[in-house]
Amino acid sequence: MAKPPPSAVDNVVSLAKRRGFVYPCGEIYGGTRSAWDYGPLGAMLKKNLRDAWWDDIVMLPCWGRKGPDGDKVSIVPLDTCIIQNPKVWVASGHVGGFNDPMVDDKETKQRFRADHLQGFYAGTKEDFAAMDAADEAVERGLAKFNVRPVATLIANSPSEALELMQRDPKLIKPFKIVRVYQTSSAGPGTISVKVEERGHASIGIIKAVEMSMLVNEPESVLSPFSGKAGALTAPRQFNLMFYSYTGAVHDEATKVYLRPETAQGIFINFKNVVDTSRVRIPFGIAQTGKAFRNEVTPRNFTFRSREFEQMEIEFFCHESDAMAWYTFWRDFRMEWWKSIGLAGDNLILREHDTDELAHYSKATSDIEYRFPFTAPGYGELEGVAYRGAFDLTQHTEHSKVKLDYFDTERGPINPKTNLPAGERYTPHVIEPSAGLDRGVLAILCEAYTPDTTRASGVFMKFHPRVAPIKAAVFPLVNKDGLPELADRLHADLVKRFGRYGLIETDAKQSIGKRYARMDEAGCPFCFTIDGQTREDGTVTVRHRDDQRQERMPLEDVVVFLERALQL
Repeated sequence: MAKPPPSAVDNVVSLAKRRGFVYPCGEIYGGTRSAWDYGPLGAMLKKNLRDAWWDDIVMLPCWGRKGPDGDKVSIVPLDTCIIQNPKVWVASGHVGGFNDPMVDDKETKQRFRADHLQGFYAGTKEDFAAMDAADEAVERGLAKFNVRPVATLIANSPSEALELMQRDPKLIKPFKIVRVYQTSSAGPGTISVKVEERGHASIGIIKAVEMSMLVNEPESVLSPFSGKAGALTAPRQFNLMFYSYTGAVHDEATKVYLRPETAQGIFINFKNVVDTSRVRIPFGIAQTGKAFRNEVTPRNFTFRSREFEQMEIEFFCHESDAMAWYTFWRDFRMEWWKSIGLAGDNLILREHDTDELAHYSKATSDIEYRFPFTAPGYGELEGVAYRGAFDLTQHTEHSKVKLDYFDTERGPINPKTNLPAGERYTPHVIEPSAGLDRGVLAILCEAYTPDTTRASGVFMKFHPRVAPIKAAVFPLVNKDGLPELADRLHADLVKRFGRYGLIETDAKQSIGKRYARMDEAGCPFCFTIDGQTREDGTVTVRHRDDQRQERMPLEDVVVFLERALQL
C-alpha cells in the first residue's frame, strides 16, 4: 500500500528538522515525544520573536502610542524564579484546582482528558424523515426524540468535533452530515445536524460527554479508539504541576513545584515593584520565561508541550478604567501579531462567550491562528483576560500582606488643598499572555510557502524582523579575489546587523544551491560578489520573495538593509 501524501504540518516538521529550526528532544535516545529543542535557526527565530515582543512591550511600550487615559503606556520588566514558595500555588488555586479529569481506554491503554470527549448521537425514529418540511423542527422537537450513541471523538468542543467529522466522514460512518443547525434545544454547547443514513433523514447532535455518564452509565459512552461501549474508565483527577523537593530530605515539608505559569511571580512582587520603582497606576509588569505543565497528551509538534515559554503582561489599573484598558490591549496585541507577519485569514480575534469565562473574569478574548493541524479551525496563540482583582486579593488573603495601592490622584477633593484626598484600592488586572513557542510555530507555518519554480521547491517567507538569517554574502566563485571582497562586506554587515540575526557567507557549491539553502532558511536578501564587482564596485542583491535581482553599489548595502529589515 502506498504511503499517504504528507500533510501540511508534516511538511513544516520535516523542513524544521532538515534546516535546524526544531529537533526532537533527546532524539539519539528515542526522543521524549513531549519536548523539543531549537536548533541554530530555531533558536535565532525564537530570540528574534522574544526580542520583538520585549522591544514593543518594555523598551517602547505599544510603539509609544497613548493609552485610553491619554498618557503613554507604562511597563516595567521583571524576571522571577521558576521555583516559588509552594504557598504561592496554594493561594493561586493551582494546588487545589489545577487538575484535569483523565480517562483510560481499558483495551488500548490510551489516556486522555475526559472533558475532551465529544459524543455524536443520531435519532432512530421514523418521524425524523418528516423534518425536511420545516427546519424549525430541530428546535421544536429535538428534546423529545430518543437518540443513540454513534461515535465519540476527542476534541475541545462540539464545533471542533464537527470539523473533525466533516474532514473525515469515516469517523461517523455510515452517517453523512448534510446540514448544520446553528442553535439547538438540547442545551448550550450542543450542535444539531441533519444526517442521512442510506438515504434516510435523521437528526444528529454533537455535545460534550457528561462526566456523570462515565461514572453512572459507562455503557452509553463509546470509546473514541475502539468504538466499544463501556471501554472507558471513570474520570480521575490529575494535577498538571511538576513537583520536586528542596534540600536533603524528601517529604511534604520540602515539596516544591515548577511554575505552571509566569503570572504569579508578577503578582507576588506587585508591592515590591510599587515600593522600589517610580511607577503609578495604570502600569504594567512584563516578563518572559519558562513554565511547565505535566500534559498527559502533548501533541501537534510544539503546540502543546510540557515545557514551554510564555510572554506575559500584568497590567494594573483602577476598576473604572479596566474595560477600556482591556479593549486597548486586546486590539494592540492583535495588531502586533499582524505586524510580524501573521496578517491574513489565518489570524482571528475571538471574544469568549459568557459561559467560557473563568469565575473571576469579566471579559476574555483569544488571538487564534489557523494551524495546519487545527484547520479549518483555530488554535490559541495569546489570551487577553480581564482578571479583576482576583489574584492580588487571593495573595493578600493567604500572605496577610496588603497588596493594595494608594492613588494620590483619586478620591474626593480636599477643600484645604484643592487636591484629591487619595483613594486606596486593590487594582484590577488585564493580562495579555502569549505563548512564545506557539508564536514560533505559527510563524513557521505561516512562512512555509511551496514554490515549484525554485530549486528548493519551497521558501520560508519570514517577516524580515524575525528572520533568523538577515542576509547572506556569496562570492560567485571561490577565486579571483572574490572571496576577499565577500569577506569584507560580510564583516561590515555583521558589525551593523549581527545583533539582530545571522549574516551568512558561503563560497561552496553553485550559486543556485546556495540560494536554495537560503530560501529554506528564510533569508530575505542574498548579496552576490562577481566579476563586475571588481570592475564597478556593484553587487547583485537577490530578493527572496519574488527572486528578483538588481545591482547596487557596495556602499549602499548597509543603508538598503537598514530600511528593508524594518528593525
